Amino acid sequence: MTSTDQQRPLWRRLLPSAARTRIMAWVLLLVLAALLIVTFVTWRLMVSTVNGRMDEALRYEVEEFTELTAPGINPRTGEPFVGVDEVIREAIAYNLARPNEKFLGYVDGGYHTQSRQEPGIPEVLAGDPDFTALVGSVTDPVQSSYEHPEVGEVRYLAIPVRLAGDPANGVIVAAYLGDAERAAADEAARLMLIVGAATVLGATAAAWLIAGRILAPLRDVTETANQITETDLSRRIPSRGEGDELDALVTTVNGMLDRVEAAVSAQRRFIDDAGHELRTPITIIRGHLEVLDAGDPADVAATVALVDDELMRMNRMVSDLLLLARAEQPSFLQPEMTDVGILTREIFDKVTRLGDRRYDLQSVAEVSSVLDPQRITQAMVALADNACRYTTTGAWIGVGSSLHEGWLRFWVSDSGPGVSEADRSRIFERFARGSAGGQRSDGAGLGLSIVAAIAVAHGGRVHLDSIPGRGATFAVTIPAYLEQPWPAS
Repeated sequence: MTSTDQQRPLWRRLLPSAARTRIMAWVLLLVLAALLIVTFVTWRLMVSTVNGRMDEALRYEVEEFTELTAPGINPRTGEPFVGVDEVIREAIAYNLARPNEKFLGYVDGGYHTQSRQEPGIPEVLAGDPDFTALVGSVTDPVQSSYEHPEVGEVRYLAIPVRLAGDPANGVIVAAYLGDAERAAADEAARLMLIVGAATVLGATAAAWLIAGRILAPLRDVTETANQITETDLSRRIPSRGEGDELDALVTTVNGMLDRVEAAVSAQRRFIDDAGHELRTPITIIRGHLEVLDAGDPADVAATVALVDDELMRMNRMVSDLLLLARAEQPSFLQPEMTDVGILTREIFDKVTRLGDRRYDLQSVAEVSSVLDPQRITQAMVALADNACRYTTTGAWIGVGSSLHEGWLRFWVSDSGPGVSEADRSRIFERFARGSAGGQRSDGAGLGLSIVAAIAVAHGGRVHLDSIPGRGATFAVTIPAYLEQPWPAS
């Protein structure tokens, strides 16, 4: 047993570990508790009703005995009663006992007679000396109960009987066999328990099926998590499209897996790209160091200069790779409401210092929109720098911005050699270089990849319009959020 298990309460450790089994166990416990409570309350109500009916019947019998004996006349003969025994005999004969009801008569403390009995009902009270001693000599009406060893509770009402001129003391007893009278209530309670047990079994089976259906998405989560490896992050949890909380969980987990896969993919691309491109300058540095003549100052100075140049190129390459890696993170952009006209003019002022070219501010979009001005500036400066490298002194470079059908467009045009058809499909890839013969850059062919990443981060794209030999136009097109806030990432 682990330390975590030992810290859990005992009742939690005794519960099954499987979620489906725990759900069934709780459902079963709740149904059983409800069944027992309902059965017990119903049984007690039925018993209380039966007890009340027996007590009411006993009181009614007393009233009948009183009405019969009060005149002192035998209703069967019309003559006065001659003795207490006659009063008791006639009173008991006059009343027909109900099932589980008995009428008994006692004279001078001894058993005298009882009511006629239905077949199958045992005569348990007539021959019970303890009951005779309890009721045979009462001098005042007594209503109580007696526990008989064979038939259980006996609820009785004993009434003393006296007759003028007769010294004998009589007692008439109306009694109910309480347990026998309540047998129907007990049987109903047992029937409820039997039916309830069958209901519990059905509820358990239904709970098993329902719990399995409810927990199916969780099993899918487990299976998908088990199938995800370091080399395969493409697995996703199937959505059932029911729109409930579990479906929301599936959507959330799939979104998390998308983010994890994107992060891992970015990390892999960074490692692959860095390993691919950094190998060349490292090889160059190592090769020159191996043949370095430490005694030749000129050779040492040349080698140090070469190593310094390669290290600077490696530093810029790593910075660009890190920038591309951050481009896939939500914090890459810092959007704000920006005056596009002012931003365009500021960008134009900056690019005019990149080289001796004829710069032209072609168009300005006089609107305000939500965007990241620093990233847009970075993209435009990168495009202008690319145009300078592929044009000669005095060549024409145009810069502009415009708004059309809800899209903002920033562009840089040049009069350079243009982009060939072969280069168009790969020019925005990492480490790709055009074949038009521009000046060698200190970078590693990541400039246009960064521009494309900035456009995609804004929810837009990068376009290329070029005719070989007649220049090229690179444009960053992004949605124009003129009034509504920046959409949540």
